[in-house]
Amino acid sequence: MTRALLSRCLVAAVLLSLALGAAAQSGNDRQGFFSVRSASTRLLDGVHVLDSRLQLVLSDEALDALNNGVALTIELRLEVIRVRRFMPDALDADLDVRYELEYRPLSQRYIVRNLNSGHQDSFATLYSALNSLGRIDALPIVDDAILEPDARFRMRLKALLSTRQYPAPLRMLFFWRDQWQLQSEWFEWQLDR
Repeated sequence: MTRALLSRCLVAAVLLSLALGAAAQSGNDRQGFFSVRSASTRLLDGVHVLDSRLQLVLSDEALDALNNGVALTIELRLEVIRVRRFMPDALDADLDVRYELEYRPLSQRYIVRNLNSGHQDSFATLYSALNSLGRIDALPIVDDAILEPDARFRMRLKALLSTRQYPAPLRMLFFWRDQWQLQSEWFEWQLDR
């Protein structure tokens, strides 16, 4: 058995036992929620950058999985939509920014890693790690030169707990578990140029 397959099986076993254990508990588990509190863009050196504030509260099941060594992926989905008068609006660009949240019990630290850039930070508490994830400052989104010059655009942002990195049987299990369906509503605003 290869090392990658063995690690996937181990992750699957841990997550399955956590899910089954949580299902047997009483009904007063924390459900968790994700919310986009604010979002705006500004032009910086010819690139539109995102400033946003998110509220990220993990469910008990996700928190148990994290504390038992399972890395969680939090994803930001961004869309640049061209507003048209007599036709449906057009999706001109989209971007997924993925962050991995991991707990290391030996050092008792929470690691937040930007999977797009590879940059990572270490935090002493889960609160400080989630607070850092919720403060997006000057994240490059789209180069102004590729956008149609006289068009109007609107932006949309959504935050969600992604499960697509897990094996298919676990994704199917998570689909039916409300505590793994953490995602915010779309937050929309006009792109200032």
